[in-house]
Amino acid sequence: MASTKSLPDPFRTSTSPFRLQLRAVARYNFDMPNYIALLRAVNVGGTGKLPMTDLQAMCRDAGFTKIQTYIASGNVVFQSTASAKKVKSELETRLLSYAGKPVGVAVRTASEMAAVVKANPFPKAAPNHTVAIFLDEAPPPDALAHAVGVRGEEMRLGVREIYVHYGTGMGTSKLRIPAAKTGTARNINTITKLGKMAAEL
Repeated sequence: MASTKSLPDPFRTSTSPFRLQLRAVARYNFDMPNYIALLRAVNVGGTGKLPMTDLQAMCRDAGFTKIQTYIASGNVVFQSTASAKKVKSELETRLLSYAGKPVGVAVRTASEMAAVVKANPFPKAAPNHTVAIFLDEAPPPDALAHAVGVRGEEMRLGVREIYVHYGTGMGTSKLRIPAAKTGTARNINTITKLGKMAAEL
């Protein structure tokens, strides 16, 4: 008579192919970076119109997953196995084709965005009057010395950002920082929200 002893459950055996595959999938998902992409001059002042549904479609076409946009000024969070440099290239290529002109994109990981908030040199200032201008590279050490139109604004350098506190708001400011010309600015409220969204993907 054949033995009725139970065979080992392949999902309970630590070295089974099933278990190893599940571990590999879990590790793959855990290691996939969460990104924030910030588009420059999109839906601002009546220029650079881009529906967020079209931006989401570009992200899907690039192979990104868990895509979410935030407000209509060109903010999107997602996951991708690609490097930040590749993510930037993929988006800028599609935006050029869509808009017929270059559209700059700043890319940060969720942890980098959290660090931007933590490093805010004006923590007691109104967050909607304080911005970080996101750059692709570290700003030159003398970047603030070349600022023009300064009328009470406070400025500080970050890692790849320039922080500005507009004491009376941005509406009437004449401030121009040449080193920030190709950057894109977001206020601290938006940065905090995007960092949280990316961390929770």
